[in-house]
Amino acid sequence: MSVNALRPRPFRQVNVFSAEPLRGNPLAVVLDGEGLSDAQMLDFARWTRLSETTFLLPPTDASADYRVRIFSPSGELPFAGHPTLGSCHAWLEAGGALKQPGRAVQQCGVGLVTISLAGGRRAFAAPPSRTQAPEPGLMEKVCAALGLPPSEVLASSWLDNGSRWLAVRVARADTVLGLRPDHGALASLGKVGVVGAHPDGHACQFEVRAFAAAVGIPEDPVTGGFNASLAQWMIGSGAAPPRYVVAQGTALGRAGRVHVQQEGDTCWVGGDSVTVVRGEVTL
Repeated sequence: MSVNALRPRPFRQVNVFSAEPLRGNPLAVVLDGEGLSDAQMLDFARWTRLSETTFLLPPTDASADYRVRIFSPSGELPFAGHPTLGSCHAWLEAGGALKQPGRAVQQCGVGLVTISLAGGRRAFAAPPSRTQAPEPGLMEKVCAALGLPPSEVLASSWLDNGSRWLAVRVARADTVLGLRPDHGALASLGKVGVVGAHPDGHACQFEVRAFAAAVGIPEDPVTGGFNASLAQWMIGSGAAPPRYVVAQGTALGRAGRVHVQQEGDTCWVGGDSVTVVRGEVTL
């Protein structure tokens, strides 16, 4: 990369899925990604060392308000949830003008994603998720890597909405919080998310943890994309009500909250967000 190509670009670091700064999942947002190569975007994503970094661009689809490219430290993703909400937050804060009142339309690798702005809490319409049974023998390896007795597993499935996760459902939230995973062993098995129910009367209905050593993130603080697929899987199977709240990040000292609501054929996944860092980055 030529030094002459470098220039200041507006930048935000946004705390997503929590209104408390530093208690959600951080997202790096470069508000002007024009002219950057794939290699430059990936280099910056690796430099931030966050689970995702996004780059905003003018849309190529007339229906969209903006276009986003999403990078983890290991490569580009066609979709991810916390980058969707955080990028929308940063775009609006920087003066983005909506084409439709009350909703933004994001263009990304999976196509167009609608984001509702109603009620002060942004929520995205979950893209369709594909399910697939785990390969023979995989769950034995996953359980061993998680330190989870196989008898605790109620159900499991691959879920894929542009980001592929192996979902593991157990009965209790305390089982989820008690996991002591072997991240080295999990790295060869794909991204794994575990969900368990809190007892009645708890402020949140479910506890989630998401282990992504396969892409360089041992544990992701709060994962919108996985929770989107998880919601469709659990609501569709009757394992979750059409409206609920997930706690995630507890084991990392975070206080992530993911709000899920099924309305007709659309599953909305939302959360709060707040800007923590404003400035420029030279790229």
